[in-house]
Amino acid sequence: MVPIPELLAASPVWLAPMEDVSDAPFRRICRSVGAHVCITEFVNAEQLLASSRHARRKVTLDASDRPTAIQIYGADAERLLVAAEIAAEAEPAFIDINCGCWVPRVAGRGAGAAWLRDPDAMVAMAQRIARTVALPVTVKTRIGWGPESHMPIVELARRLEDAGVAALTIHCRTAQMGHRGAADWSWAARAREAVRIPVIVNGDIRSGADVVRALAETGCAGVMIGRAAIDHPWIFREARALLAGSPVPDPTDDERLALFRALVIANSAQRGERFGVAMSRRHLGVLGALGASIRAPLFAEATLAGTLAVVDRAAAFDGNFPTRNTAETFAVSR
Repeated sequence: MVPIPELLAASPVWLAPMEDVSDAPFRRICRSVGAHVCITEFVNAEQLLASSRHARRKVTLDASDRPTAIQIYGADAERLLVAAEIAAEAEPAFIDINCGCWVPRVAGRGAGAAWLRDPDAMVAMAQRIARTVALPVTVKTRIGWGPESHMPIVELARRLEDAGVAALTIHCRTAQMGHRGAADWSWAARAREAVRIPVIVNGDIRSGADVVRALAETGCAGVMIGRAAIDHPWIFREARALLAGSPVPDPTDDERLALFRALVIANSAQRGERFGVAMSRRHLGVLGALGASIRAPLFAEATLAGTLAVVDRAAAFDGNFPTRNTAETFAVSR
């Protein structure tokens, strides 16, 4: 078991938990371009207790998929505790409790950010899990439920530290804001000043330069990157280079195509060909300008072989794509 400060010392730039995104294939891709610590997709406590196939897939960590934490969520403290014990059997780096997801299907059922409506219950739940599970327990939350006039995060951070939580990740928006408005990193700085445990800042970190700025402005021990990694996983490599004072390499067209190709293959192996191909399209942004050129033929393909053929033909063009009727050109070249 590696303590949280040691994980942060190895790299302060972590991959955030994202439902249907931060699965094993995507974690593998992010690690290949500089990510170190990764967190799984959200694992529903009820599904984990029921041993559903979906939950079992999420908590399965192979030898190469480390250090990875498992994030759990739920509305019932007792059920969350049992889920944490089950998740711990996979020997993750730590257990993370989701107290920040604002989407109605999660928060509307009393889970995720809904815990912010009752800080006493949230602290009691976290304390019970931290005292029971033989792994570090962390919490990912927001600065408050809302409105903005009521931000409990500083006092809540103190109480969670006293409860035995090993680290705290703060998405610097309220739950009511969702992804709207700007994340206010100053709240992470205030919470960090109030506690001794590591605080990790999250929200609106879109580039390697943002990583450097967030760490400098907040004094936090780390940053957690979510949505920016979906289209640009090289953000981990860029951030680590900037923090080390090294040159920041831009991904080449060949790198972009190779990464997308690897992602489609991995997703198909993990989720089945049809779904794997379809879900890989959400990462079309990794292709940069190339993506616009081959979007139409990629979306026309439903098979792994057809998708890879489009990618391979794009590589053959060596970035010099036709400027007119690209889809027709690719179809003729098949």
